[in-house]
Amino acid sequence: MLEHYLKASIEDIDNLIELTKKDIADIKKAKHNQIFKRTIIKNDLIKSFENKKAMLDNELMKLVKSSSTQSLEEVLDVPKQEMLNELKIKLSHLKDKNKEYARFVVAVSEFYNSLLDSIFPRESEGYQKLNHRPASILKIRA
Repeated sequence: MLEHYLKASIEDIDNLIELTKKDIADIKKAKHNQIFKRTIIKNDLIKSFENKKAMLDNELMKLVKSSSTQSLEEVLDVPKQEMLNELKIKLSHLKDKNKEYARFVVAVSEFYNSLLDSIFPRESEGYQKLNHRPASILKIRA
């Protein structure tokens, strides 16, 4: 069972990495609709990974409790240790990809916020910016 959870967790992480790479490529091309569509898939994959990780944690705890004198490294055989290390490496890689994606998201967000601020200037009160006030061009009188 432990091996199954490890393989399934690694597969979920691989899928998340690939989707994040696609998100990075699409944000560079301003294909935001594609990113929004993948968000649902990514959320489902994250939930799936969290469930598998919880089951994996339970299995590892059972192994450690059953052999109370040994550490986790001593309890696991070599292939399972390698899979666990692979999972750690892939999680680190996913973290790096998410950081890269976040940099693009912040840049795009700043661009749109500055564009919005130039069209609809905000009133500021000290350091706090208040709601946008309507631009004089866009005022409508009934």
